[in-house]
Amino acid sequence: MTEDQNKESKKRGAILWILIALLMGGNGVTVWLYLQEKNKVAEQIIITEKIYVERETLQSDLLALKKEYATLQTNDAAIQKEIDEKKAYIEELLIEAKKHKGDAYIIAKLKKETDTLREIMKGFVRTIDSLGVLNQTLVAEKKHVLKQLDQEKEKITTLNKEKDELKETIVKGSVLTCFNVIAKGVKFKNGGKKESETSKAKRVEKIKVSFTLGENKIAKVGEKTVFIRIITPDGKEMAKNYDDNYKFTFNKSSGYFAGKETLNYANIEISGVTYCEGNSEFVPGNYMIEVTCDGAVIGNTTLKLD
Repeated sequence: MTEDQNKESKKRGAILWILIALLMGGNGVTVWLYLQEKNKVAEQIIITEKIYVERETLQSDLLALKKEYATLQTNDAAIQKEIDEKKAYIEELLIEAKKHKGDAYIIAKLKKETDTLREIMKGFVRTIDSLGVLNQTLVAEKKHVLKQLDQEKEKITTLNKEKDELKETIVKGSVLTCFNVIAKGVKFKNGGKKESETSKAKRVEKIKVSFTLGENKIAKVGEKTVFIRIITPDGKEMAKNYDDNYKFTFNKSSGYFAGKETLNYANIEISGVTYCEGNSEFVPGNYMIEVTCDGAVIGNTTLKLD
């Protein structure tokens, strides 16, 4: 081999080694790039799986939070309105979580909103518990007040009863007493200027009734009209006329009077006399006579005519 051929051979060998080196370097770069890409894919898978897990966790948290909000109930209209608004917002977050299942930023934002809603819920729980305690206190206070009202009503009822009893006692106490009730049959002479007593029914023109009203310091002072009611032997009320002019009230009932007398009463004893007559002749028998004043029967007597 000549010297020139030897040089050419060495030159070719060098080029070959250069090519081999270049090929090996290129292969190394390719392997490195492959490994880098493989790592990126692996990392992306890990990130995606992490986002998926976070989304599932977020959905679970939102569903749990939804159930917890569903248990919140209060009679306070304003607070219940806020609770209902938060329930609706949770539904919106669930929709957003499904819509952006691969967006780490949105998932993180929704998680933050979920945590905020949970803290708000705790506030609602504390408030509702406080209202519950307050309601229990108010209920207890209401019962106490109602009990006091019942006691006061009972006291008022008792006082009214005592007042009525006292009033009744005063009314009873103010009723006048009547004594010395005397009834006689009389006839008149000299044009009615002179009278004489008689027990003969056919001779009697009028029945003369005399009486005395007793002293009473609590009775009203002033004119007192005394009515004389007479029941004839045949059980009829004696009256000159049976119209409203001769009608009066006594013991919560009404009847007809045979005579009346008005006296000026001044809380001391006073006597009176009244002449009673009917619209027919007197008949023999017993006549029952009652003296009434201020609507009460205060005296009585009888008269027998032959």
